[in-house]
Amino acid sequence: MAQAARPAGPDVRTQILREATRLFAAQGFEATSLQEIADAVGVRKPSLLHHFASKDALRQSVLADMLQHWSVVLPKVLLAATSSHGQFDGVLAETTLFFSEEPDRARLLLREALDRPREMRALIRQYVRPWTNVISEFIAKGQTHGRLWPEADPEAYVVVVIHLLIAVLATRDLLKTLPPERLGAELLRVAKTALFKPADWVAREAAIDPEPLPDPSQGA
Repeated sequence: MAQAARPAGPDVRTQILREATRLFAAQGFEATSLQEIADAVGVRKPSLLHHFASKDALRQSVLADMLQHWSVVLPKVLLAATSSHGQFDGVLAETTLFFSEEPDRARLLLREALDRPREMRALIRQYVRPWTNVISEFIAKGQTHGRLWPEADPEAYVVVVIHLLIAVLATRDLLKTLPPERLGAELLRVAKTALFKPADWVAREAAIDPEPLPDPSQGA
């Protein structure tokens, strides 16, 4: 009797990106060689260079692949939750899960933001900024309806929450006594408390405007 085919593992390119993320996050870009990455994947260096022409091209692909996630997942999360109070919870839970699954992602973003802020600003403008603008617009709309604290600065709030989440998850090994689930729950509590008025907490599901989210990729 023939054996069932074994499920295929990640392709070589995916493995290279994963190991590059891990090593860049742990050691830094300059301190990591292509040979180390090739050895971690289990391929020869020429095979790695077949997929990525240089170490810098690999770094750019690692960051683009990570940030591209938000161009695909975040719109789906927001659009699926526009008529439910789970909108806020869903967005933050999806973000936390993405970084919790692979803590090296948060570490690498933090390291790159410190080492190469100009390049990171350009990547964030390309991949993340359109959807943070959408979130800011919905916060402003919630303020006009009286559901959210009027003194909150929508754009600054989004930036602070993203930075807080990345910083906490990137350094969570310093707090090994706290599992990611507890950290995620506390991040959600802090973010909610800073934004939602307590009197509207229970009622916000019925109060959320069901108007569809605009798609920033479609332009004005």
